[in-house]
Amino acid sequence: MKRIIRSIGKFFQILGSFFDKWLITPITKLILKIMDLLKNNSKNIDRIASRKSTLITVSLILAFGVFFIIDRESNVMIDKYAEILYNQPVTAVYNEELYVVEGLPKTVDITLVGQRRHIFLAKQSPSKGVSVDLTGLKPGNHKVTLKYSQRLKSLDYKLNPSQVTVTIHEKVSDTKNLTVDILHKDNLDKKLYIDNVELDRTEVIVKGAEYKLKKVATVKALVDVNDISNPKAGEMTLKDVPLVAYDTNGKVVDVEVVPKKVDAKLTITSPSKEVPIKVVPKGNLAFGKSISSIDTSISKVTIYGEEAAVDKINSLKVEVDVKGLERSKEFNVTLNKPKGITELSSKTVKIKVSIDNSTSKEFDNISISTENLDSKYKVQALSADDIKVTVIVKGSADIVDKVDSSSIHAYINLKNYGVGEHEVPVKVTGEDVKLKYTPKTKKIKIRISEK
Repeated sequence: MKRIIRSIGKFFQILGSFFDKWLITPITKLILKIMDLLKNNSKNIDRIASRKSTLITVSLILAFGVFFIIDRESNVMIDKYAEILYNQPVTAVYNEELYVVEGLPKTVDITLVGQRRHIFLAKQSPSKGVSVDLTGLKPGNHKVTLKYSQRLKSLDYKLNPSQVTVTIHEKVSDTKNLTVDILHKDNLDKKLYIDNVELDRTEVIVKGAEYKLKKVATVKALVDVNDISNPKAGEMTLKDVPLVAYDTNGKVVDVEVVPKKVDAKLTITSPSKEVPIKVVPKGNLAFGKSISSIDTSISKVTIYGEEAAVDKINSLKVEVDVKGLERSKEFNVTLNKPKGITELSSKTVKIKVSIDNSTSKEFDNISISTENLDSKYKVQALSADDIKVTVIVKGSADIVDKVDSSSIHAYINLKNYGVGEHEVPVKVTGEDVKLKYTPKTKKIKIRISEK
């Protein structure tokens, strides 16, 4: 505590020395010189002025006078202040039913210059803001001045920009059909599907400059999945769906759409079906090996998605790479969603492929059928050997012995073949994916002619 008191005393001692050295002593010396000049003129003045108290009083008055003048001037300089008001909205006055204005900035920056207290009052007091009067201007280009309405006249202000060139167009209108665009589809429950969207109107009016209306290719109602509260199967109405005009490149066209929003009735469905998992081995096993069995952790899976896609799918194919496999192995396979399918009841499946020694068996007189032949043509085999084929079936002995020849399908694919004689490859498939089917005759000769 004593240390603090000593510090305070020392501070006032330094302050007193400063005023004594730079104010009181110089002013006292000045007064003494003046008194010396006046000494011979008046004894009374000399007597009063020679008093020590008089000298101190006058010195203090002059010191305070000088201090007041300096302080006043410094306050004036310090109080001069500037502040920028950013992004102040611009209001244009014109007939909005008849004209469209382009080139007018939506906001400007205002620099206020003056004393801090005046700027503070200006920011607190109401103002009409920045405006421009376009009344009476005809279509074309015009250079106009922006004005800032501020009640305090003690402030100076500057707008950036203060002048702009605007283009005035006559407003025209046209009628456009409405289409629907669904946003954030991926955020919808994968088991749900928006089957239909019905708007409360099919047409809207677009207004604007003629050259912009020519750019409008479509007007879309933007149905946002994120705006649907608690989505579930059934019908629901979505209010105030915004409308946006687009050009042929999908860019937004700045025109007025009347009305700006519509209501949409959504039909949400949850099409699903349970289908079996069909494992399809890919690649050749090690030499002399075959697949004796394929076991899966799940045999069926429920698919969800578009109704048309769900109806077309009767099984879910799962490919497993068995290339070079020479002993039994278990695979963890991720199920892929077919086109149009949004969700699967199971994401993965475990597949156990059991390996056995391979044997083979030949099946004779398997008839060869044709596929993908154009309906305006007919086909004929060039010899008896080109009608039927011998098929070699390889696999585990227990499975091969049970194969029925009726389960083997031999065919030729005649897609893109025209009139004339052709040598085409023979293809063979069978019902059991654990077996390998190979035609003994690789190619046959045929003749295609018009009907």
